[in-house]
Amino acid sequence: MNNSKSYPWIVVGLLWVVALLNYMDRQMLSTMKPSMMIDIAELQTAANFGRLMAIFLWIYGIMSPLAGMIADRVNRKWLIVGSLFVWSAVTLAMGYAQNFTQLYWLRAIMGVSEALYIPAGLSLIADYHDDKTRSLAIGIHMTGLYMGQALGGFGATIASAFSWKTAFHTFGLIGIGYAVVLMLFLREKKVQAIETPNQSTAKPSLTKGLALLFSNIFFWIILFYFAVPSLPGWAVKNWLPTLFADSLHIDMSKAGPLSTITIAASSFIGVIFGGILSDRWVQKNIRGRIYTSAIGLALTIPSLLFIGLGDTVFHVVAAAFCFGFGFGMFDANNMPILCQFVSSKYRATAYGLMNMTGVFAGAFITDWLGKSTDAGNLEKDFAMLGGIVAVALIIQLWLLKPKATTVTEE
Repeated sequence: MNNSKSYPWIVVGLLWVVALLNYMDRQMLSTMKPSMMIDIAELQTAANFGRLMAIFLWIYGIMSPLAGMIADRVNRKWLIVGSLFVWSAVTLAMGYAQNFTQLYWLRAIMGVSEALYIPAGLSLIADYHDDKTRSLAIGIHMTGLYMGQALGGFGATIASAFSWKTAFHTFGLIGIGYAVVLMLFLREKKVQAIETPNQSTAKPSLTKGLALLFSNIFFWIILFYFAVPSLPGWAVKNWLPTLFADSLHIDMSKAGPLSTITIAASSFIGVIFGGILSDRWVQKNIRGRIYTSAIGLALTIPSLLFIGLGDTVFHVVAAAFCFGFGFGMFDANNMPILCQFVSSKYRATAYGLMNMTGVFAGAFITDWLGKSTDAGNLEKDFAMLGGIVAVALIIQLWLLKPKATTVTEE
């Protein structure tokens, strides 16, 4: 099956579900605060809730480079299966948590297990797809993340109808079951097996890989332009439900699904549009992927202003939709752009480092916006993020200049 022409797309489909579960399990906590704080009093302050969200990001960020290095050196199928099983078991266990400390440590463990997935998953998809389909394949996979984010918004709905514990138990069991499906159908892609059979079992050198990455000025540029948009990206993921509830004066059980579905739907459209545009543009212009990504980033700048300062349903929802569409175009092209500067041997390591910088930015902004919420400044601080993104956009267009559509060997 893994030698058929359709199998690269089967891989995308299999990993799409993993991506959905990855974001759903982490995201639903952000919408269940009102229900959970009845049983866990420490969650009554936004600062403590910010700590709970931030610990996941700090651990996730610290683990990301290590996760990438591991993915470049082991069978990615089993890494993905193991990662999914562990974070699903953690999600199940969160339904049994009795206090803030237990939740805090479970979120930390989830950060470890979920960090192992993205570098392995994206590098596997990139290996199965060439320049003509890579951005679209990555984009379709990213829609799984957005769908998971949207379904995570229903955590508040389930918690309201049943209990927050039921939500954690249900999705945890679903993830454990799907890990079995992956064991049966997912296959590793051995990139070197055909061209250099004598090297098919060789593992890339850790020191050589890091030396190549850190001596590559373009990789440093990629790290920066990936990290800066992560500030508003994580702000939207973790605090948009709260901002919708406060700005529009609606209950969280409605604000949660409204905010997450808006972002997920627009991002879904953005990654598909951005993937198709990028795959076609790069065939005619070597910077086609970079231009596509830049268009997406440009759309997020005015969106952040209206998300933060809008006070009507139309303004806030329209701005959130525009942000999701633009961020989707940006998201679909990060790994494909990385493939223009880094060989397949070190892509997971490189993306792990990118993930670390982006997540650390997310941990900072999540914690900061928790304090901002308590101070009543959430809307203004959201709007300020647009100016920071503009800086990243200028640097991306000015300095990022690839020499090939794909780096095949180093």
